[in-house]
Amino acid sequence: MTMPSMQQPGKERDTVALLGAFCLFLSTIEYMIPKPLPFMRLGIANLPLMIAIDLLPAPAYFLLAAIKTVGQGLVSGSLFSYVFPFSLAGTFASALLMFGLRRILGSARIGFVGIGVIGALASNLTQILLARAFVFGESAKYVAPPFLAAGLATGLALGLFCESFVSRSEWYARRLR
Repeated sequence: MTMPSMQQPGKERDTVALLGAFCLFLSTIEYMIPKPLPFMRLGIANLPLMIAIDLLPAPAYFLLAAIKTVGQGLVSGSLFSYVFPFSLAGTFASALLMFGLRRILGSARIGFVGIGVIGALASNLTQILLARAFVFGESAKYVAPPFLAAGLATGLALGLFCESFVSRSEWYARRLR
């Protein structure tokens, strides 16, 4: 089982700041990519959250999730729209499940591919349930299959990227110490 990183406070703050900046950068890139559905994102802004999963304790990890969500809202212009609560709920459902499962099961039992897929599906299911309750009603069932399929594919791709990154990154290895 992977133990949570015990970074020094300054190092932890620097990690949150750096990964938060990456969330904003990746949110900007993601915003420029055409979407198959108006509210569907690829999820690449979740990469820093996935990378941080073994580096940060819970309070810093969830601060990073908040930075990512607010940053996405600022970048996309949705911070004060009905879209923001969907993004917030999806991000925090995903972050909670990814972080919790990684802490409970450890890196030997659940790798980044599993974390990526579970995180994407948790986010998408949360958003579909909210869309059903507040926007689409029963017709949300029509958007659910392609939305979940896209989440599965992107979660898998992000997980594979994270596996590759953490196995090769000297920065990551130094942060784990």
